[in-house]
Amino acid sequence: MSNTQFYELYRRSSIGMALTDSLDELITTGHINPQLAMRVLSTFDKSISEALAQLVRNKANVKGHLHTYRFCDDVWTFIIENPNFKFEQQDTVSAEKVKIVACNAKRPGEQ
Repeated sequence: MSNTQFYELYRRSSIGMALTDSLDELITTGHINPQLAMRVLSTFDKSISEALAQLVRNKANVKGHLHTYRFCDDVWTFIIENPNFKFEQQDTVSAEKVKIVACNAKRPGEQ
């Protein structure tokens, strides 16, 4: 396994939270040890990042009120109120509020 570090962003997604809850239960019941759970989470970070990079090709335009933005440690965070997403296939999705986190494709220190 390589030493490449991946962002842990997707652990807070619904699938990441479900995985974390399941791993916590397995640790609590003694079925796995915490080290194995951390290895599973690292594999999840790598797999979800690679899958999204390879499989998602849709583009969208976003319109809304930019409530907050910040840039810290090479990570942009935007909070948009009343966003309206228009996708290439003419689908439109609206929400009350959305948080967008954008990171460099390569982690700092990588070649």
